[in-house]
Amino acid sequence: MSPFAIASSLFSLLQSSSTASSSQTSTSAATATSAGTDFSSSLALRMAALQTQSFNSLLDVANGQANASSSGLDWLTGASSAQSGASDPLLGSSGTALSTSGYNMSLFDPQSAYTMMSVINSQDVSYKAQFSELSEMKTAVTGMQEAGQTLGSVDETMDNDAIKAQLQAFTAKYNDWIERFDATVKSNGVLDGTQAAEISLYELEQSVENPFNGASDGFRGLADLGLTIDESTNLATLDTNALDAALAGNKDGAVNTLQEFAVHFAKSAELLNSPNNFIPNRLDNLDRVIDYVADNKSSLQAEFGLGDTAKPSTQVAKALAAYNRTFGS
Repeated sequence: MSPFAIASSLFSLLQSSSTASSSQTSTSAATATSAGTDFSSSLALRMAALQTQSFNSLLDVANGQANASSSGLDWLTGASSAQSGASDPLLGSSGTALSTSGYNMSLFDPQSAYTMMSVINSQDVSYKAQFSELSEMKTAVTGMQEAGQTLGSVDETMDNDAIKAQLQAFTAKYNDWIERFDATVKSNGVLDGTQAAEISLYELEQSVENPFNGASDGFRGLADLGLTIDESTNLATLDTNALDAALAGNKDGAVNTLQEFAVHFAKSAELLNSPNNFIPNRLDNLDRVIDYVADNKSSLQAEFGLGDTAKPSTQVAKALAAYNRTFGS
């Protein structure tokens, strides 16, 4: 497969990675642009630029701008390559080494090709970091599912202090989840623009704030039991006085509310990790792109130049290091 065909396949694969998660839901209030969009657009533009320049050579011939010793068709027929030993700019390398600065000077526009490869290098690092971070989120979602199931074990036979301890433990677990992953989806975070991660945080928060849990017992969700979410920090706070009052006034109803909430919360977490849903789908897409770049990177660099080495942010570098430890460099 020629380098242009490889680049074209990579472009198609990235488009698939960019759009797959956005087609998975129509009910979410928040949508996000996948991290692959900018990469795909840039790659398409660079490929188009290189191809356009090649076609311009043909137009030069038609306009009589080519001289007798060098035809605008030389790049296609191989005449120029045969004379100079240069590589064919479209159909592959004839063995000519890259320049000392990593450019393929046989191309019509070495800079555009080099820039395109720089983007590929950068996104390769970014996708590996995303894969590592989202894998950790997947594990954490399983932990949240287990926390919901544990909270659902409360019953009317337990004393009030034991019920309070269970809800306090759930609150602490939820806050650990927020503190670990909330920043990663914000601007410049590793998972900024990754819908699978944003939806995971959003759905679990909405589950906690659902006012319909306990409605049949006169409660309006966990808020009536003292558990609320701070709008600025997204952390949960438990007002134990409010919980004590709810247990004293209607213990059966309070317990039913906790049990109902726990079932719904655990189910929400389970769905996020279920096959063909948000997190698994995004991980599959990232894995395919990472493997594709690894399999074809040497061919792409030989044709388009080495490109600049990626310069990841501190967050991305940390996640990349985790990826390399777990999955290999």
